[in-house]
Amino acid sequence: MSNLVRAELLKIRTTSTGWWLALGAFLSLAVAFAFNVWMATLVFDGRGEMFGSTDEQGSAAVQAANIYTSGQYFGLMFVMLIGILMVTNEFFHQTASTTFLATPQRTKVIGSKLVAASILGLLFWLVTTVIDLVGGSIFLAVADQGSQLGTWTVQRALLLNLLAYATWTVLGVGIGTLITNQLGAVITATALYLVGTQVVGLLFLLLANLLDSQAIIKWQVLWPAVASQVMVAGEATEFTPDWWAGALVLVGYAIVTGTVGVMLTRKRDIS
Repeated sequence: MSNLVRAELLKIRTTSTGWWLALGAFLSLAVAFAFNVWMATLVFDGRGEMFGSTDEQGSAAVQAANIYTSGQYFGLMFVMLIGILMVTNEFFHQTASTTFLATPQRTKVIGSKLVAASILGLLFWLVTTVIDLVGGSIFLAVADQGSQLGTWTVQRALLLNLLAYATWTVLGVGIGTLITNQLGAVITATALYLVGTQVVGLLFLLLANLLDSQAIIKWQVLWPAVASQVMVAGEATEFTPDWWAGALVLVGYAIVTGTVGVMLTRKRDIS
């Protein structure tokens, strides 16, 4: 199993696509970090209410948590795409037959991809978090707010961000087993992540207005992209549930897609 995992990591490390996705993740991190620092500056200057920031959201710990998890939104999409490519590359380059002939136990093959995907998610989280921590600590020190690393709000955000990265790579592998066509899988997953999230938010908003119940908006946490944001945000708000609800939804998606992916791959005719 360890040899299979190393082989999967070698495939990603020696292909340009993985590096391009990593570059995209770090560029999006830079943009998100700059935006979160700007928002924190407004909050610390007492102008956070202009953007709907409450007293709770305006605390130094909450702002630090936002800064230290900068780049999560697009970062999760990129690690999901890596997970997809780990599976669909086998079919795109017609190496699936060779892979399953070399390792007839298909469960082990998919299992190695899931493990390798989780490791890649960990690496993405580690590198992006180190960058956020260094830059964020400097900003918070200059703003005379302290690093806030000793607060549970920040610690929880960092740990749950790790879970999000690991889970979304597993989701990517699951999607790749469901849609083996590489272009179709990438386009579908990207569209659902970017456009689908906005559509789901709009639908729940319309439904809440139609039924005159703002509590309905909280149910958009059932959408995985929203679940990961809720999970890292930590505190419940008028429109979002507690962090553990997002965590349960996200882990549930990972378990279901991973299990279905293994079952489909075991029965699929590879030619």
